[in-house]
Amino acid sequence: MSGQDIRSLYQEELIQVVREMGGRDFQGKQLFRWLHQKQVGSYQEMTDLPKAVRSQLEEGYPLTSLYPVDTQVSALDGTRKFLFALADGQMVESVWMHYRHGDSVCISSQAGCRMGCRFCASTIGGLIRGLSAGEMLEQVYAVGRAMGKPVSHVVVMGTGEPLDNYDQILRFIRILSHEQGMHMSQRNMTVSTCGIVPRIYDLAREKLQITLALSLHGATDAKRQKLMPIAKEYHLDAVMKACDHYFKSTGRRMTYEYSMVSGMNDTGQDAAELGRLLRGKNCHLNLIPVNPVKGRSFRQSDKKVVARFKNKLEKYGINVTIRREMGRDIDGACGQLRRRHMEEPPVAE
Repeated sequence: MSGQDIRSLYQEELIQVVREMGGRDFQGKQLFRWLHQKQVGSYQEMTDLPKAVRSQLEEGYPLTSLYPVDTQVSALDGTRKFLFALADGQMVESVWMHYRHGDSVCISSQAGCRMGCRFCASTIGGLIRGLSAGEMLEQVYAVGRAMGKPVSHVVVMGTGEPLDNYDQILRFIRILSHEQGMHMSQRNMTVSTCGIVPRIYDLAREKLQITLALSLHGATDAKRQKLMPIAKEYHLDAVMKACDHYFKSTGRRMTYEYSMVSGMNDTGQDAAELGRLLRGKNCHLNLIPVNPVKGRSFRQSDKKVVARFKNKLEKYGINVTIRREMGRDIDGACGQLRRRHMEEPPVAE
């Protein structure tokens, strides 16, 4: 296992690592706690591990580190957007938001994205690579340290398609919820997907207690395909069947995300089609006024249009909310801060 991201390893795997270094099994458990409960930044802080073990760990397993590049703070609501550099120079965004129910962080699962959604800044430039579980965990830990208090809820809805990085997402969820780590309830975790059907079925078999959120954005194949190229591969009927299966297998109510784009998917007909699609399902629908993105022509739906849309959906018996706009005065759209930094020329010294 040498050379792997050590924060991505399960406790059982850490026990094996320490055992191979001449340590004891209980020391592998201590190592797990240092990494995920105390969230230390160096092996030298792990004072109850033998020096010989710490030296071998330092040599063979560099600790996952994120380097702060930029932070934006909203003057409107206190939302904070963090830009972190990874060890290889790639950059990812994380967003801290305060709600009545607690503090939430939205993290990225990939550097870039290959899904190609038309209104999203994350996909401009394509996919560079998936993040390790440790890199995702370290986003949660780093934001908590920056805010001076632990995060209570996590949303994997930043840059990237989480189910396109499936194995690492599973590790992330299980390590974050481990009782010897941060021990976050899986019910406080939401994972978003644009609808990779086979992976939705795979996730259902895991019997996790997370919330699965589908990026819907259109109630017909034709409408979704205009906004989301992945919809050409996975048709709406198959996606909805997979989501129904997820609910039946886990008992966890589905969430559907619907980004509202002016003149594209916000008409009365769109509301009627969406109402018929979701009527009778045990689900929650989030209407999201789309954030403007440099280089994209899409505009946000008018507030009155969004309100009428919501009212029409409620007549179909659908539980629907308009997502509160967070960080509107900063680089609010997903991937926008990362893109701006990647495009800026280096400052001459």
